[in-house]
Amino acid sequence: MTVVVNWRKGLGMAVLEKSAPRAVWRPRFASPAEPMRAAFFWLSAFYVVYCARPEDWIPGLKYIPLAKISGIFALLGLVFSAGRSKRSLRDLPREAFYLLGLIGLLVIAGVFSPVWKGGALVKTVEFAKIFVAWMLTFLVISNFERLRRIIFIQSASVAAIAVVSLLKGRDHPRLEGVIGGIYSNPNDLAFAIVLSLPFCVAFLLYTKNLPRKVAWVAVMLAMCTALFLTASRGGFITLLATAAVGLWHFGIKGKRPLLIAAAALVALIVGVTAGGRLKDRFFAISGEDLNNSVDVSAHGSYEQRWLLVESSLEAVMHYPRGIGLGNFPNYSGTWREVHVSYLQIAVEGGIGACIFYLLFFGRGFGNLRQLRRLGGLDEETDLFAGALHSSLIGFVVGALFAPEAYQFFPYFAVAYTSVLLAIAKERVQEAGVSEDVPSHSQWKRRYAKAGGWTPVR
Repeated sequence: MTVVVNWRKGLGMAVLEKSAPRAVWRPRFASPAEPMRAAFFWLSAFYVVYCARPEDWIPGLKYIPLAKISGIFALLGLVFSAGRSKRSLRDLPREAFYLLGLIGLLVIAGVFSPVWKGGALVKTVEFAKIFVAWMLTFLVISNFERLRRIIFIQSASVAAIAVVSLLKGRDHPRLEGVIGGIYSNPNDLAFAIVLSLPFCVAFLLYTKNLPRKVAWVAVMLAMCTALFLTASRGGFITLLATAAVGLWHFGIKGKRPLLIAAAALVALIVGVTAGGRLKDRFFAISGEDLNNSVDVSAHGSYEQRWLLVESSLEAVMHYPRGIGLGNFPNYSGTWREVHVSYLQIAVEGGIGACIFYLLFFGRGFGNLRQLRRLGGLDEETDLFAGALHSSLIGFVVGALFAPEAYQFFPYFAVAYTSVLLAIAKERVQEAGVSEDVPSHSQWKRRYAKAGGWTPVR
């Protein structure tokens, strides 16, 4: 018996099988027909509706429940395709159960809420949609091509939102209320932009098409401009963390020094032209030289947030089971959220919910570590793994300065890591080899003695 090594496109997993008289290096690009096309179509529609929010800026669409329609049809597509998927409910990873546990504890907190039971339960049901979306994402996205399409939908949608915000928000301070829904608050808009920027960079670096590269550069400039115009201090801190990790992956490890120089130049130009209000809000933290009402408001916001942190800690001590989702603004009497996502979960869902929350996002990093240990990643997969790591790091840091515990984008990022790892493991299992797969160069060295390599062109 001799050895054939098939290097598969997508995740570059090596395959050992019986073959002809000598070892051959043969790329294999063929793939079986994609299952659950209808479910994937409607899942894609759900991502468009959630990420692009067309009903909030296109007249007439607000009367159509687009999210419910796309979600229901995606779920029906999954049900009718039962048995044809590579994965089943038994294959759901631990992070899915951590998320389910988090939602369950939010329900319990709502039932026993000392503030407002009905409101908490209604908002919990609304938030619980993330589990359905998360489960569908894991079960329906069966290959890297589908995963790339979903990430593209998120990135392009947020880019479109940034452009629309710039066009419609000329007279709006901090782009507040330009678009409704999840983007009506400038801090939420900034958070969504930052978490999507690493994916835009990955698409930019991978595409070889010059017009597409120019398009990605243009939309990223618009996203950065919109981010600075929100004057979100938490968003800017999140950007610093995301950019640092992204430049490490794409610039230093990827050996792209020009990318680092270009990022520094863009930051300088956009910061000078659009960062004046953001700079003033940072300087207002000290409480000195408050020259106008905007500075006074920014300083008052900073002081109020510290008071909200203290109030949330007191609430956690008095109600360790939680006061119910969305009830903290009423409980505090200020009608403001605590600007720390970890405290937001702890005070509204209880200490147990906060533990599940941390475990869930910890699994996102664990998935990426396991993926790296598998080895043999091709360029595109390596780029998106780096983008996911950058986005997750940005979230972990940004969550210290923003009330984003219930925004779906971070949960999507963990779902992407779960899907990416599942695809890698499935290919290893199909190959019939250990999950500890050697890298490309290790395969070549190991099997060069098995009769020599004959590249197939």
